[in-house]
Amino acid sequence: MSDRNWVVELFASVDEKNIEKFSSFLSEDCSFRFGNLPAVHGVDGISEFVGGFFDSIESLKHDISDIWIVPGGAVCHGLVSYIRHDKSVLSIPFSNIFKCNNDKVYEYLIFADTSQLYAQ
Repeated sequence: MSDRNWVVELFASVDEKNIEKFSSFLSEDCSFRFGNLPAVHGVDGISEFVGGFFDSIESLKHDISDIWIVPGGAVCHGLVSYIRHDKSVLSIPFSNIFKCNNDKVYEYLIFADTSQLYAQ
C-alpha cells in the first residue's frame, strides 16, 4: 500500500455503495470509527454498519483534495457530498486516517461532522 491508488479505489467503492469491494480493503480484525460514533469491529460488523448507512442516504460522492501515504497507512482529506432520499444535498469536509498492515486497513477513522445529515 505504498501508493495512493488504493485510497482512490477504496473511496470509489464507497461512492459506488459497493460493500463487497469496500470490505476487501479491511483486515478481519479491523476497527472502524465514523465521527463520534462508537467504534465497530470486524469486517462483518463494519459491513453491516456501512450497509445501514448506505441505505439511509440516496448516494454520496467524495472529492479528495490530498492523500498522504505514510509508513503504516495513509491520511487524506476533502469534501464529501451526501444526497439524501429527498434529493437535498449536504456537503462537508472530511479527513480519514487509515492504519494498514499486510496491505489491509486495520484501523479506519473518519473525521466529519455529519450532525446535519438527518436534520429536519
